Amino acid sequence: MRRTKILAGSTAILLSALALSGCAAGGSSSSTGDTVTLTFWHNSTTGAGKQYWVDTAAAFEAEHPNVKIEIQAVQNEEMDGKLQTALNSGDAPDIFMARGGGKLADVVKAGQAMDLTSDLTDASKTAVGSSLSAFEVDGKNYGVPVAVLPSGIFYSSDLFSKAGVTTPPSTIAELESADEKLRTAGIDPIAVGAKDAWPAAHWYYNFALRACSKDVLDAAAASRSFDDPCWLEAGKNLQDFINTQPFNNGFLTTAAQQGAGSSAGLLANHQAGMELMGAWDPGVIASLTPDTKPLADLKWFPFPAVSGGQGEAGAMMGGVDGFSCWVNAPKECVDFLNFMVEKSNQEAYATAFQTLPASQEAQSVVTDPALKDVLAAYNKAPYVVVWLDTLYGQNVGNALNVAVVDMFAGKGDAQGIVDAVNAAAAKS
Repeated sequence: MRRTKILAGSTAILLSALALSGCAAGGSSSSTGDTVTLTFWHNSTTGAGKQYWVDTAAAFEAEHPNVKIEIQAVQNEEMDGKLQTALNSGDAPDIFMARGGGKLADVVKAGQAMDLTSDLTDASKTAVGSSLSAFEVDGKNYGVPVAVLPSGIFYSSDLFSKAGVTTPPSTIAELESADEKLRTAGIDPIAVGAKDAWPAAHWYYNFALRACSKDVLDAAAASRSFDDPCWLEAGKNLQDFINTQPFNNGFLTTAAQQGAGSSAGLLANHQAGMELMGAWDPGVIASLTPDTKPLADLKWFPFPAVSGGQGEAGAMMGGVDGFSCWVNAPKECVDFLNFMVEKSNQEAYATAFQTLPASQEAQSVVTDPALKDVLAAYNKAPYVVVWLDTLYGQNVGNALNVAVVDMFAGKGDAQGIVDAVNAAAAKS
């Protein structure tokens, strides 16, 4: 099976010896007597996903009687801020959620993450393959992936049929045509949870993926600035698309994943035809359908082609969810990370979250038709670019997301996005 290189960008960031000091595995700040307590933060606050971590922690404790795992589930939109506060206070969870890229590189540079390079087992490295590269900083590893999450457009095939849309759009022009047919049929074409900022920003990310070459994306991963004209072109293309009014009514106050009125909920309840989202979406949608079961008519297609762009055909925008160890975590933290990516645990993860596991050994459990299409596209992609707000770090990423939302709200433009990123990069 083809292994897709993930363009995480963090390998281009040089770290000082001072920042890396004290990062070897084996801290003992959470150990008391013969019992080792590991604190663990994840973002699965309900349902099968939350229960998966309870079960996985219990299974690890059964194999390691001297270890106790204390779990805290943190709502996704609160995770970054709460984690950053904990890291800066010097009292962080031993095991914390990480998504690689510039965000992780900043944590490493601050001396807050454990160097796992020599402590991950060969079995773990083989299982997750190239997705491990998303957690590399300056050639060393600081995290383990549990899910690969390429994005694209999830849609209701029943609503497409009702509106007379016979084939998934492959170009932006075809997407705009499908939007018009859905509106004519009384259906909001595309749901977007702009209240949470990042779902709106994902539209800009994908237009940038089509407008900018891989070389430009590589350069920006290091500089965290938008100096190439393609970034402005991406914004102009997004503005043109927004002008066609493709999104649900009230999109600026729509949340992404919480409740039936969220963007995922609108798709789950056949109130909107489509949603641009990562590969976790089928699981979220299933939790929001009337019977809390998978949406039977859910399908997927890749982000459409945009004329005139320099991006390579088939390239994808996406993410990798994983976990890192705090720099002062006990050595058992690494044991738990290795345990996470064992085949049986990754199979159970994919089933519980209805998503794509990082372990290629576990991908056979993926049976959802939409996810199988995502997986096929991912395995053929020439490269996968990590979400831009993750790639560029929290400060630059937040500035980017806010500037895109301003465009969605009619308060900003393409130049404003470029200016906001460059101003934030100059301060970082």
